[in-house]
Amino acid sequence: MAKTSRSGVSQLTQWFTTRNILSVGDFKARDLETIFEVADSLEPINLGRTSSDLMKGLVLGTLFFEPSTRTRLSFETAMLRLGGNVINVIGNSSSLEKGESLRDMGRVVSCFADVIAMRHPTAFTVHELSEGSTVPVINAGDGANEHPTQAMLDLYTIRKNQRRLKGLKVGLLGDLKYGRAAHSLIRVLALYGTEFVLISHPSLKLPEELLRELKTLGCNAVETSDLRSAIQDLDVLYVTRVQKERFPNLVDYEQVKNEYRVDLKTLRGARRSLSILHPLPRLDEIASEVDADPRFGCFDQVANGVTIRMALLALVAGRIPKAPKGKKKK
Repeated sequence: MAKTSRSGVSQLTQWFTTRNILSVGDFKARDLETIFEVADSLEPINLGRTSSDLMKGLVLGTLFFEPSTRTRLSFETAMLRLGGNVINVIGNSSSLEKGESLRDMGRVVSCFADVIAMRHPTAFTVHELSEGSTVPVINAGDGANEHPTQAMLDLYTIRKNQRRLKGLKVGLLGDLKYGRAAHSLIRVLALYGTEFVLISHPSLKLPEELLRELKTLGCNAVETSDLRSAIQDLDVLYVTRVQKERFPNLVDYEQVKNEYRVDLKTLRGARRSLSILHPLPRLDEIASEVDADPRFGCFDQVANGVTIRMALLALVAGRIPKAPKGKKKK
């Protein structure tokens, strides 16, 4: 950890206090490393080895207007493991149904919560809510735009598995057009000089604006539809679901939904050190037989998600002590 100030909060972690977490574009590599260092120190709490009251007296408000299992439960578990409390709005049970603006909702929920985590099916709505909020807002996924905390937990998982982040060759497979998790992950990996192999059906290619971003950053990105050839020299294969809910035309979805499938036969030519990741939920794009392969790390991602979100909640709340190790269980 960085050197701490007299207040017990490090110089680097002070930058996070009261900040919104809206886009990975707001973070540099050193900021991500700070998050990972705090996550490492809090991991024993997530693993049940210690307990903590780091967030005691604080309330997390989770506002989820789109279906979610992992992200919502991950945020709520993270807050509870740190000794805080949770209130939530799920689905259409809010005053948005009465015509309340997102900006007003942000101000209202700020009266009840110390931190807000929000998911919405429309891009940039979380930004709009944050304009009215007086407490930190964390983007838990906004339409096809971004999913910054997913990218952070994915990067954290890659760091653990590969023991490095610089100079990796990463393949992204599936829905690269609508996949917000893939969009955010690409942006953070680009900070480490990653070489990208973009594997998709021609109709699901990465948006041109994101390709231009990669070129501006000096990252090499190759587009292909040939999975068997591409997988052979990858360090990481990041598989994404073709997202039915993003397609304006279901006929188009039906034509591409089963375009790719990763099974043991597909992996025959892959490296032993390959990391296979997926933001979940999965459908048929990764066969269940792959679960027993040591290269399969999707459920590690889920566990790491709690640890990363614990770190983010503590950082934006300014609750990082000199040695955030929690208390030993009796």
